[in-house]
Amino acid sequence: MRLPSLSLALLALLTMAAVAHATGTAVPLWPDGTLPDGARQGQLPALTAYIPASNPTKTAVVICPGGGYHDLALDWEGVLVARWFNQHHVAAFVLQYRHGEQHPYPQPIDDGRRAVRWVRAHAGNYHLDARHIGIMGFSAGGHLAATVSTHYAPTTALLHDTVGQVSARPDFTILAYPVITMDAAFTHPGSRHNLIGPHPSPSLVHQLSNETQVTAGTPPAFIYVTDADTVVPPENSIAYYVALHRQHVPAELHVFRAGEHGSGLGQHEPLLGVWPELLARWMAGLGYMGQG
Repeated sequence: MRLPSLSLALLALLTMAAVAHATGTAVPLWPDGTLPDGARQGQLPALTAYIPASNPTKTAVVICPGGGYHDLALDWEGVLVARWFNQHHVAAFVLQYRHGEQHPYPQPIDDGRRAVRWVRAHAGNYHLDARHIGIMGFSAGGHLAATVSTHYAPTTALLHDTVGQVSARPDFTILAYPVITMDAAFTHPGSRHNLIGPHPSPSLVHQLSNETQVTAGTPPAFIYVTDADTVVPPENSIAYYVALHRQHVPAELHVFRAGEHGSGLGQHEPLLGVWPELLARWMAGLGYMGQG
């Protein structure tokens, strides 16, 4: 049966709209822009989907850019990373989470948990496996990713909608030069200040020091850092790896001799350009990315 030209045009528009929704368009993380804690203040968290042409393993990664909980490096720690995943046939969702002194804990963490839930709840729409949903974070975004990975059960903001009914536990974690601890001895001072303020309670510092929060249920992790990082001490990554190892959680840690903090995919650092390939091999070994 031939469709009238108007119907064909409408079908084409609907198809274009579906593609736009699938890739490169920001989707509000909370329905109707309504945040359960009422803290709007000009920032509405969102996810932007980057969907590859094929995804044999049906895997997705929520990407949390860094920025010291003050800014978001959405380009080199967000969009470029999402495109790298797409080139390796993995879906990516770049998270714009609340940040800055006006948006302290628990707001960024609530956004991270909600993001994992959102992708899992919409897995069918993107042809994903709900058991193949990971989280990745750079620098302060690494702290967010590690916090979601160790604090996925409790929540301080949960809407009782379809998204709120699914698990916030990532199936795997990827951390690039992450902030892990809030311990003043080797945290990143700016991230700590923006997240928990100048005078946090000892209990809150302990709660958000993720090296102290690892359990046997914490997801497997891939961690990359450089020995030359003077912004976020490599002790953060090492402490998280040791905590995972003690709980018999599969983990892989790479400490490179040289390289500045904030190097993203390492394409401008001769010694670091190999780390994405190491990540690809790790993901392939766990069934989250195709071989080769």
